[in-house]
Amino acid sequence: MPSEARNLRRIRCLNMSSEGNVTMKTVTYLEAMREAMDEELARDETVFLLGEDIGPQGGVFGSTRGLLEKYGPRRVRQTPISECAIIGAACGASLVGTRPVAEIMYFDFVAIGMDQIFSQVGKLRYMSNGQMTLPLVIRTQCGGGRGKGPQHSSSTEAWFVHSPGIKVAMPSTPGDVKGLLKTAIRDDAPVLFIENSFLYNTKGEVSEEECLIPFGQADVKREGTDVTIVATSAMVQLALVAAESLKELDISAEVIDPRTLVPLDMDTILRSVAKTNRAVIVHEAFTRCGVGAEIAARLMEEAYDDLDAPVARVGGLEVPMPFAQSLEEQVMPSVTKIVKQARAVCYR
Repeated sequence: MPSEARNLRRIRCLNMSSEGNVTMKTVTYLEAMREAMDEELARDETVFLLGEDIGPQGGVFGSTRGLLEKYGPRRVRQTPISECAIIGAACGASLVGTRPVAEIMYFDFVAIGMDQIFSQVGKLRYMSNGQMTLPLVIRTQCGGGRGKGPQHSSSTEAWFVHSPGIKVAMPSTPGDVKGLLKTAIRDDAPVLFIENSFLYNTKGEVSEEECLIPFGQADVKREGTDVTIVATSAMVQLALVAAESLKELDISAEVIDPRTLVPLDMDTILRSVAKTNRAVIVHEAFTRCGVGAEIAARLMEEAYDDLDAPVARVGGLEVPMPFAQSLEEQVMPSVTKIVKQARAVCYR
């Protein structure tokens, strides 16, 4: 049976079929993302895209393929190779009434525009007492597993979770990426929208009708009773595989995807831990000072009496991502590592 959270998500679709059910289709993560941008460009003429190679090439991963031909160079703007210029221009454009969607090719390159993001994008609404709005989306993609090397594989979402004024989304499925990206584009606050290229070719259900997913609403991807696994981005897929392996060990794992890190839906996580009494948090970023540390701290503060074992974390090793596949596998979280931690908290 679908989880309560999944049912709530589907109820939020604005148009229903004649039978009262949402019509679903199966598409890839990349296709769902492109559909979201296409629909928002068609719906609102103030929306426009900007970034490197997003024009005739359609983006380095194909995320904007066909949109230049459909909307023209004013709405799909190919930029010079300058991340600080992309983010600076997008910030300025958002302040004068447009809704830019800026693509930064790799998460590592976001660091080049960090001054604009940290000092301007995240603070201008506060500095103006809300008189300025910044309806700006910064799209980028994170993570290893594809041999991209140390300068193209970072997962530094915690930087921005720790930066006030910026919302942070990390969708793990085609349905989530479409619903959350449409919500992000319509938001009057700046959003860092973090994809994962490892997910681009994965397939899943997406509504045929208009469907928005609110920020701050986690999704229970799998229900369970013995241990709660909170996972982000591509790690959700690993967590689901690990849950199947744990089933063979008579351990019932519940898998929760926060979907957005700012705002963070702690209520769903707390309800799950109150039921399972154990928690494992999985993300690709370094364990030290990662988002898992914040969730673990919140669990200790707000669910101490519910816990029958210490909160466990599974994260990447604290080294730059290697290029060699064999070394990548050692550095990144894995199904085996998740299963090991889940068994440890269940059999203390």
